[in-house]
Amino acid sequence: MNATLAQSSWKVAKIMGIPIRVHFSWFIVFGLITWSLSTRYFPKAAPDLPAATYWIKSVLAALLLFASVAFHELSHSYIAKKYRVSVTGITLFIFGGVAQMKGEPPHPRAEFRIAIAGPLSSFLLSGLFFLVSENTSGGSRALFSYLMRVNLILGAFNLIPGFPMDGGRILRAALWSRTKDFFYATQKASIFGQRIALFFLLFGLFSIFSGSSGGLWLLLIGWFLYMAAQSSQQQSTLQEALLTIKVKNVMATDIVTIDSSIPLEEAVDKYFLRYGYGGFPVTDNGKFLGMITLKEIKNVSRTDWREVKVSDILIPHDNKWEMTPDSDVMKALELMIKEDKGRLVVMKNEKIVGLITRNGIARYLQIMGK
Repeated sequence: MNATLAQSSWKVAKIMGIPIRVHFSWFIVFGLITWSLSTRYFPKAAPDLPAATYWIKSVLAALLLFASVAFHELSHSYIAKKYRVSVTGITLFIFGGVAQMKGEPPHPRAEFRIAIAGPLSSFLLSGLFFLVSENTSGGSRALFSYLMRVNLILGAFNLIPGFPMDGGRILRAALWSRTKDFFYATQKASIFGQRIALFFLLFGLFSIFSGSSGGLWLLLIGWFLYMAAQSSQQQSTLQEALLTIKVKNVMATDIVTIDSSIPLEEAVDKYFLRYGYGGFPVTDNGKFLGMITLKEIKNVSRTDWREVKVSDILIPHDNKWEMTPDSDVMKALELMIKEDKGRLVVMKNEKIVGLITRNGIARYLQIMGK
């Protein structure tokens, strides 16, 4: 789900080295909030102002609201980075915001602190906006009163114990601390999250049939939470299954290597098209140099394939991309995700004995029925 959000988003800023992106769905809710505030909220809260002022303050309120959401996610990210959990970006979308983190917290205490940082930041902003509103009047007071209330709601809503919301992560931290079993805690918190989502769905349906406003919004939130909780449960089950599997059980041993001296045209015709693999190890007189994948080839104009050699565009090998036959598959998968690699070499006695790929792991699990 995080990957899908990132693919349809635009980078608007970079804070603490973390890219801030805006998903296209953000513009929908931005427009709805602006319209609602300018036609309903501000005319009632400050009735003596010109219509143009309502629209200006509504746009400002919507921007500050999403700045508040970004601050909420940055608070998560700041604590996560303290525990060496990589944060690849923050995306603002129709339901608020999400921080894309690679890896899991190292222990329950870290999970709790990362999770609670978001709601606490929202409560802090709520307090600050309250102080500002108490020292202003008219349209400005209405603006900051709105931001005070919405941040208070944002902090409280995220404390609902429905995984993967902040409250659900706090629940997982508690279960993890009590049972010492991360996967059990994740699965239980995810199941509870699905139940919370079902409550939102049922309450949303009830609201629609009873004529109450906000029913459709509750349905959308419930659907999103249910899908996110279900995805987290499936991911946890997959991770648990991989813990008992070694790289030697999954790796491909029929290795095909490409000589570094051949041109790209020959590499494509005789290797990529013939074998259908997405990448190959590159060697020079039997010495392993690195990898070449379709990604590197696509970056070279087809008219240059005869002149450009494999050695010109290969990715030089780094020891951190190596696995041993007795390494855990889960460790290999985490490394591939962290380094954005589709395959890793398996080394033994300084020689390549196999390749492990994401597709290979998926096929193994499918065959074994896991």
